[in-house]
Amino acid sequence: MSESILIAPSILAADFTCLGDEIRSVTEAGADWIHIDVMDGHFVPNITIGPGVVASLRKCTDLPFDCHLMIENPEQYIPAFADAGSNMISVHVETSVHLNRSLDLIREHGAKPGVVINPATPLQGLRYVVEELDYILLMSVNPGFGGQQFIPSTLKKLRDLRALLEDLGSDAMVQIDGGIGPLNAGEVIDAGARILVAGSAIFHHPPYEDVINRLRNSGS
Repeated sequence: MSESILIAPSILAADFTCLGDEIRSVTEAGADWIHIDVMDGHFVPNITIGPGVVASLRKCTDLPFDCHLMIENPEQYIPAFADAGSNMISVHVETSVHLNRSLDLIREHGAKPGVVINPATPLQGLRYVVEELDYILLMSVNPGFGGQQFIPSTLKKLRDLRALLEDLGSDAMVQIDGGIGPLNAGEVIDAGARILVAGSAIFHHPPYEDVINRLRNSGS
């Protein structure tokens, strides 16, 4: 493979009674990023964590924090998550009425901007913002809960996304999130994903180092 594969454990599946220790453990196990799912109970039917928790967790690792904002009105909260220590912040095309403004705001606050696309959302809107993106997060489940099954049609969508990025001359990285584990990691890597978000596959199946290595080395 010509591109490095990055592994971003999703702390949504971690043991919240010892979340700091969980983050330290996956850091030592070789994770590349820490993926933080932020949910508001409106855009998705679940509520998770806010900027204060992110700021507390920032003390536990030097790894980049990748904050996935599954929230309405993300512009209202982007500055707080950036100030809390988020290195990357991604927003959904489905919630950002003024997407360019959201992406500009992320960069203005010192973080790298990403866009998230739900399973049934078309890719074509990316044409008009791709120059502003560092990465694109393709959801392979409908967001809101961990432990869901991978949607198989995502493989075709991944290939279509890679083709679109090549057509546009973009070097934005492609991230995949939802039902990712050692059994399908090779398929999503071969289809074009370069950042694998995995929650249950890592945190529910220690030792973490073994799972992370299996995910990273799954491609053909």
